[in-house]
Amino acid sequence: MATAFAGEAAYIRELGHLEVPDIARATGANETTVRAWLRETRSPSGARAERLAELSSIVERLVCVMEATYVPVWVRKPIALLDDDKPLDVIAAGEYRRVSRVVAGLEASGAA
Repeated sequence: MATAFAGEAAYIRELGHLEVPDIARATGANETTVRAWLRETRSPSGARAERLAELSSIVERLVCVMEATYVPVWVRKPIALLDDDKPLDVIAAGEYRRVSRVVAGLEASGAA
């Protein structure tokens, strides 16, 4: 039985224009598993559910400061304020707060 977490994968895919490989990369799941979440035949749990919720939070905030179609580019780019790490990889490593601080800067400046 699917949970709200499974629906979250579809939500961020639509909202942030993220692809299956992006969601898999950020959560540590394989692409087949992410596709099952999108079909709501499986649900993430544990650390994968946490990473999915964190990715969702970042995506929701990013679409408020940049064009939604740019979100997939931004999350894959090396970001200087993340020591040239890529946001997807930082989230995957469980370091959501590092990405959140960078997004907070974008929110405060009103520009991306």
